Amino acid sequence: MTFLSIEKAVCSAATKELALIDSETLDEVIECLTENFSIQSQGACDQQTLFEILVKAASSGNSIENTAKVLKKIPTANDIRYHLDKINNFE
Repeated sequence: MTFLSIEKAVCSAATKELALIDSETLDEVIECLTENFSIQSQGACDQQTLFEILVKAASSGNSIENTAKVLKKIPTANDIRYHLDKINNFE
């Protein structure tokens, strides 16, 4: 084993330890949003679901409308926008 291959193995192992998986990343983003924004909602439009839809739309570069069409068992795009309109302060 050469020095270069040892270095690659060590860097690879360190990278694997520090990497977040998709669900962990989503959880961190949702937690950050929850700490900074509060959206009063009810039923299928709970705050967690709204944030997950918004993160999905943003991460895929898609609109809320298209994201709502693609995902199943979620609120409609109009429902999502209705709840987003409740946020008065984005500072």
